[in-house]
Amino acid sequence: MNLGTILLEGIANAGGAVGAGLAAMGAGIGIGQIGKGAVEGIARQPEATNDIRANMILSAALVEGAALFAIIVGFLAMVL
Repeated sequence: MNLGTILLEGIANAGGAVGAGLAAMGAGIGIGQIGKGAVEGIARQPEATNDIRANMILSAALVEGAALFAIIVGFLAMVL
């Protein structure tokens, strides 16, 4: 192994770690915004609580799924 190969592996590891971290931060921000919107919606229209809650859970699950996919890709960039 020469110096160039070692350097490229280090850059790939760093890129994968940064990508996984950004995906986790993005998911946290996204779910926070979903929760904020749901609380505001329930405060404005308490009779629609069940519909708002169901849509909030579905949206949060989709954000989590996308974030999990991005984190796995980041970890794979570090391993492979």
